[in-house]
Amino acid sequence: MTDAVRARYERFARDEAPGRSAMYVVWARGVAGDAEVLSVLDRLDERHRQPPLVFAVSRLRGAPLGDYRAWREFVLAHVDDVVAECRRRAVQTNEPLRLAAMLPALSEVDGPIALLELGAAAGLCLYPDRYSFRFIDGSGRERARIDPEGGPSPVRLVSRVSGELPPLRMPQIVWRAGIDIAPLDAADADDRAWLEALIWPGETERAERIAAALQIVAADPPLLIAGDVAARLNEAVASAPADATLVVMTPGVLVYLPRAERLTLIERIRALDARWITIDPPALHDAWRPALDASSWNGFAVALDGRVRAAADPLGRWWEWRAGSGPDAA
Repeated sequence: MTDAVRARYERFARDEAPGRSAMYVVWARGVAGDAEVLSVLDRLDERHRQPPLVFAVSRLRGAPLGDYRAWREFVLAHVDDVVAECRRRAVQTNEPLRLAAMLPALSEVDGPIALLELGAAAGLCLYPDRYSFRFIDGSGRERARIDPEGGPSPVRLVSRVSGELPPLRMPQIVWRAGIDIAPLDAADADDRAWLEALIWPGETERAERIAAALQIVAADPPLLIAGDVAARLNEAVASAPADATLVVMTPGVLVYLPRAERLTLIERIRALDARWITIDPPALHDAWRPALDASSWNGFAVALDGRVRAAADPLGRWWEWRAGSGPDAA
């Protein structure tokens, strides 16, 4: 099993961390070449030894930011604590910037909207109507801006858009709720510390964005339901107002489910009287219309009711409108 762990950290250092966190590149390379640390991670199942989770847990428990040697010494001195914390945690990448890539799909849904997010963490993605959007071109020039009714928000979601810019509008959200196996309270100091630990070293703008979003959410909390997303789905749906269009969002949660559970959940969502918006790796499932060739697709895919609308960065930093590329796309 150690070889599989080593390969996972090598892939993270090579493909995932560059451009986001130089420190995590160094740490992941260090882990990949460290038999003693690999043996510690071997005690965890696949879901709980992912690099972003292990690194976030170690930082939450007190690991210093810096070189690999200092991080390694901390982990080996606190093995049981780190392993136990990893086992009870899950990656909760509560990134509101994803909404920038999902706004084109949301703009196609007539309001009022009842917004339900699966895997909601603290619910930061449930407030698109409270954030400001700025869409820029490759040189940084603004192409479009959208603000809440009351004016610009302290949360500014800046995303680079290439190609066509589709019609965009601020959604009319009248109800917001989320399901998560371990929901987080935006007003709770410990939960905020966990969300901060999940921010990769070097992501200064992201830290500022999440801190501002937490203030908005803490002042007007959503309905958050604790439990398995599939088990609590009907309960959450039943709570939504009947006179609003139910929109179910799955931004980043499906990738963490075993394949059988993932496909079952997709079928259950599609059976609802609801719209479905997701942003996923193209090879994750085959619910896309038209079908996607994952080998030639750039980034993740954004879809509305399975219909592909855009290619996007998984965290929403850029997107490209792709609607109209096939007979089932519109």
